[in-house]
Amino acid sequence: MAAVAGLLALVAATSWAPASASASVPVSASVSASSAGPSATPSGAPYLPAPTGPHPVGTTSLYLKDASRPDPWVPEAGARELMVSLWYPATSRSGPRAPYVTPKESELILQGKGVTGVPADVLSRTRTNAHTDARPAGVRRTLPLVVLSPGFTDPRSSLTALAEELASRGYVVAGIDHTYETFATTFPGGRLTTCAACELETDDFGKKAVENRAVDVSFVVDELTGPHPAWQGASLIDPSRIAMAGSSLGGASAAETMLNDPRVRAGINMDGTMFAPISASGVARPFLFLGQTLHSPGGEDPTWDRDWEHLTGWKRWLVVAGAVHASFTDYDLLAQQIGVDLGGDLSATRTVEITRRYVRAFFDLHLRGIPQPLLNEPSPRYPEVEFCAPETATCR
Repeated sequence: MAAVAGLLALVAATSWAPASASASVPVSASVSASSAGPSATPSGAPYLPAPTGPHPVGTTSLYLKDASRPDPWVPEAGARELMVSLWYPATSRSGPRAPYVTPKESELILQGKGVTGVPADVLSRTRTNAHTDARPAGVRRTLPLVVLSPGFTDPRSSLTALAEELASRGYVVAGIDHTYETFATTFPGGRLTTCAACELETDDFGKKAVENRAVDVSFVVDELTGPHPAWQGASLIDPSRIAMAGSSLGGASAAETMLNDPRVRAGINMDGTMFAPISASGVARPFLFLGQTLHSPGGEDPTWDRDWEHLTGWKRWLVVAGAVHASFTDYDLLAQQIGVDLGGDLSATRTVEITRRYVRAFFDLHLRGIPQPLLNEPSPRYPEVEFCAPETATCR
């Protein structure tokens, strides 16, 4: 039970409420204009910043069923079922803008994170930039595929701002809901699952979760690149250019996935404790650590120090001053917009900009071969981002 409790404590302490504060957030709670950046839209709805790439963004959802294995958290449920969102470059901005979450999902997410005093459906009002079922654009087998895995209890939608940015730059992005690890996942027909994994009593939960997510990711890659793909636009994907990024537990799962699936050419861990150590055989493909300063060498999380030497290919270790755990997801942005202070020092839009820019640079370098000086040394444009040298336990 200790591992599950630790993950839930991470969700509670760093995702939505300052550690010193009550989990209850009053209606009057607000972030000052000087630190919060732009407020929500004139209608009062939260919003995601527009992506910066040249392509319109389309999105669709897939229901996938892996009949080869039972669900690892609820075996009596039968075969493993997953909901996946795809974001991709589109031919036009046709069709309605995609919903962020359903009202019920919003309610369960806020409830799970201990947020009160705001409308229960507020996250469902979030304005996105992708258009539902817009026609995909691209040439056969030319678009790189990036798989995104969210943090424990978080839905795939929590990485939408990053997904939209990558799609606008010509990537196909697959975001996975890891069933029974989220506060809410809605399946076709309205069936809803919640976080059954939160109730489990097991000391090796983190390791089991990481290993299970690696299997989930490989299954989704199979479904998108196999002989009978689950998406009508799958022929656009270049199966030789696949990578993965994740936040928190999803980031910790990236290395495990790469150890087990050679198709995944590069990976990013965004602020995730490495619950499953990288084996002595190591990961020889490109890998990026990107996190808050508590992940600095010799800092509060020793797992990055432990696993650094087992990353034997191209690698970087970056920390972002002023960031909090949620800064590498949509939730720092949305929390500030709805008046919840997470205790970070960066504006809402700045956290999105930094995450988008460095993640995109990493994938452009390692999936497209485009040189990225941004990843070679500190940038005056992003002074918050520090390059760490574990050998000397310093960041600059």
